[in-house]
Amino acid sequence: MRYPVTIVMTLIALALCLYNYTGYDPHNFIFFMFSPPAWVADLLVDIHEASVLLLYALTLMTYALIGFIADRLIQRGRSKSRAPA
Repeated sequence: MRYPVTIVMTLIALALCLYNYTGYDPHNFIFFMFSPPAWVADLLVDIHEASVLLLYALTLMTYALIGFIADRLIQRGRSKSRAPA
């Protein structure tokens, strides 16, 4: 089975993290808008004390998980439509 949504979502997360890492997002607006782990980290700890590399890794894993769930739902929908009645 192929996982196209998982791959695309992971690439989006990678682009988000690289954009933030390069410094083009000086106040982290884009990163904090699109990173669910950053939302949670901001609620639990002072964001200036949070590990940036950990937030990047968690963002990548979160997006990959969302993509994997979407792929599984697509596969389930296709298998139900192919099943004989």
